[in-house]
Amino acid sequence: MEPIGLSTERLLMRTFAPEDTDAVYTACQDPEIQRWTAVPSPYTRADAELFTRKLCPAGWQDDTMYNFAVQLRDGGPLVGALGVSRCTLPGTYEVGFWTAREHRGAGYTTEAVLAAARWAFTDLAADRIEWRAEIGNAPSRAVALRAGFRMEGEQRSGLVNKGTRRDTWVGALLPADLGLPGALPYIPAPDVSRAL
Repeated sequence: MEPIGLSTERLLMRTFAPEDTDAVYTACQDPEIQRWTAVPSPYTRADAELFTRKLCPAGWQDDTMYNFAVQLRDGGPLVGALGVSRCTLPGTYEVGFWTAREHRGAGYTTEAVLAAARWAFTDLAADRIEWRAEIGNAPSRAVALRAGFRMEGEQRSGLVNKGTRRDTWVGALLPADLGLPGALPYIPAPDVSRAL
């Protein structure tokens, strides 16, 4: 797929370019980003170059991961990164993100997640967007909740981070949660909790 851009009231979301290497490198020096995301630790300039020059373009090219550089509409600095990646179940995607320390708490990431979700539901024919984070990553969970994700529970050993399996929180967003039609019909299960 050819890279596309998205915009919101306050943000521009575009593909990463080599010119973003310094900003990505600087943001990923944050211990919180290194702790809670899958970025390497320590995070080197070579890691930033690999991300901006090879991994991001390759993801768009082979339709596996669509990474967006998130910046303020006024041409301001990099606010964060957001990726939408394909899962093995058709129509299912996963969203992941990080926010530069100085831009946390302004609602930018929630705004970016919602824009990416609308795009995935309409342009990629997604029927489900999953969010997962290691248990304890309360800021990521707060973003997911503000974006309308329904928490579906916990997974033991649900992700690998820095060579260690970790337990995760899991949530999902469906097209109907944003007032959009799904690509396939969906019939929710009846409430069987009373029968148990």
